[in-house]
Amino acid sequence: MRYSERYMETLKKVTEQINFGDTLKDRSFLVTGATGMIGSAFTDMLLYLNREKQLNLHVFAAVRNVNRAEKRFDGFWSSDELSFVPYRAGEEIKAEIRPDYIIHCAGNAHPTVYAEQPAETLMTNIQGTYGLLEFARNTDSVKRVLYVSSSEVYGQMPGERLYREGDCGTVDFLSARSCCSSGKRAAETLCVCFAKEYGTESVIVRPGHIYGPTMTEQDSRAASAFLRNAVQGEPILMKSAGLQKRSYCYVFDCATAMLTVLLKGIAGEAYNISNRDAIVTIRQFAEILAEEAGTEVIFEKATDKEAAGYNPMTCSALDAEKLEALGWTGQYPVREGIGDTLQILESVREK
Repeated sequence: MRYSERYMETLKKVTEQINFGDTLKDRSFLVTGATGMIGSAFTDMLLYLNREKQLNLHVFAAVRNVNRAEKRFDGFWSSDELSFVPYRAGEEIKAEIRPDYIIHCAGNAHPTVYAEQPAETLMTNIQGTYGLLEFARNTDSVKRVLYVSSSEVYGQMPGERLYREGDCGTVDFLSARSCCSSGKRAAETLCVCFAKEYGTESVIVRPGHIYGPTMTEQDSRAASAFLRNAVQGEPILMKSAGLQKRSYCYVFDCATAMLTVLLKGIAGEAYNISNRDAIVTIRQFAEILAEEAGTEVIFEKATDKEAAGYNPMTCSALDAEKLEALGWTGQYPVREGIGDTLQILESVREK
């Protein structure tokens, strides 16, 4: 990632709405999955906020590959602001660090790995979360853990109403594709179990379908694939009819929502992350992107391998009223979020 002027403009915009007084001053954050789409955006947001508001905060970026992390953050942030901690989900954190907050974003997070590594996907969710909760329990500096779950925990429900946090649909336990939803459900339950047994405080967020310029090259999610098509001047390639309704959310709206829940959410509760102005079908998302990029949408049959990783939910539209009650408002309706993503990706290519 190169820190283009256009990218910095977005960081400025999203951090201008953040006002938690001195709550963040002199705090440190352990962010797992810090090179992923959500984790890297959250890290950049925190560090930009730190510079703008002189907060003296520090981010410990827990990553599998330090060299890749150094490349991603491009030497932009100083060692006083950001340091890297070698970490694999499920393994013990060996670095001697004392963070105030833990943000757990790590885990397999896109269809290709769901299809190819379902066992690892399931166990990474469970073992990774258990290990971090154990670390939090044994590190007295930790005030709270934020677990990044998924809208997939809801499973399949009839109709197309917005899902609220208390809803619970069906998941096919005998389908390997349930590795994500079942793993996330188990990890959420681990969070409340640690609170009950040990007093380890946590909050949970359930993001919808997140997209944005911080996507990785390996990301096989539909929105990320569409965006790569568009930036390369290619037609948007759809491999289904795209009639499934989704709660899309721009990655920096997701990041501000996570910070809001971390600092203001009720311990032991879950919060949907969804922008009420970005609930559209997959096909509508692709068509808006095509309009913004000046290209077209074309259709092609998915391979069996590709189809095996697809989300089986016909509707995963989320109700974010509970999150909004904390004072959060999304800044990017779907067209604006797509436009911002395209502009940033183009600016990075030009550097």
